[in-house]
Amino acid sequence: MRATLYGGPGDITVGERPDPRVQQPTDVVVRVTLGCVCGSDLWYYRGVNPHALGPIGHEFIGVVERVGDDVTTLQAGDLVVAPFTFCDGTCANCAAGWTGNCLGGGSFGNHGVDGGQGEYVRVPYADATLVKVPGRGHSDAVLKSLVALSDVMCTGHHAAFSAGVKAGDTVAVVGDGAVGLCAVIAAKRLGAERIISLSRNPVRQALAREFGATDIVTERGDDATKLIMDMTGGIGVDAALECVGTGQSMATAFGVARVGSIVGAVGVPHDSAVPLQTVIFRNIGLRGGIAPARRYIPELMPDVLDGSINPGLVLDHETDLDGIADAYTAMLDRRATKALVRIGA
Repeated sequence: MRATLYGGPGDITVGERPDPRVQQPTDVVVRVTLGCVCGSDLWYYRGVNPHALGPIGHEFIGVVERVGDDVTTLQAGDLVVAPFTFCDGTCANCAAGWTGNCLGGGSFGNHGVDGGQGEYVRVPYADATLVKVPGRGHSDAVLKSLVALSDVMCTGHHAAFSAGVKAGDTVAVVGDGAVGLCAVIAAKRLGAERIISLSRNPVRQALAREFGATDIVTERGDDATKLIMDMTGGIGVDAALECVGTGQSMATAFGVARVGSIVGAVGVPHDSAVPLQTVIFRNIGLRGGIAPARRYIPELMPDVLDGSINPGLVLDHETDLDGIADAYTAMLDRRATKALVRIGA
């Protein structure tokens, strides 16, 4: 099969990989129809974070092709969404709802499993991992939003859920990438009345407003903090969603959070620190981390299928496997928010 291969920093190519096969009775093999490039893939591409050489990509939907003997909930021909991590569904962490931290699981494109930017993927623990999509004949827009459920929509939701967003809240979303934009959707979905999106990109500002943002703040750092505090009468926001992972974004999130609130942080941390003085003396909490996407997909999928939410709009660059290198550079150069990769029919 053809698949995207990571050869080291700045090295993304398409090459041949052995066709995956059912290795364990709980496996299935999925023919990938749509995949995409994640912002976290860019950290590997830049050489900031390590990644094993070989297959890459952890977001995809596709059609079940082959089924292990012990798989009971799936059959050949089913359309499925793959969360970005696979999980056994039985360990203590899974039982507690933290499927992204499964003791026996891992991420696609690692741990001996092919990535979602290739033609086929063997999925371990298929019953526990994959989510079947009901119905047939879904529109292209719906299919794109289903791809978004594999990671960015669930991660944005995790930020909002972790911060305790509720009806009537004022929320600040720090970050205008795909996760930040999906966090706007999530905050709106959970009933936030005022959503402040921090963005300097006009295209992303427009999309944030379409998703439910009521205010746009273009300032950064101390200027952003001061403006948002002024906008909220010196009180701060009821929930701050940190969707970047840098020192500045974390400082901003804590700087605008009101006393007693929670920062929901999902950005991959890079040179960021938790300000303990603020935590202690302003009673501000911190929650978040790796999203338990498998837990959230069944909750969010009905809203995608009925058109209530449309996170697929963050996929604003399209290519096939032959154009995968440009998909990475388009996101790196901020010509694209998130790149969709069309792989199979």
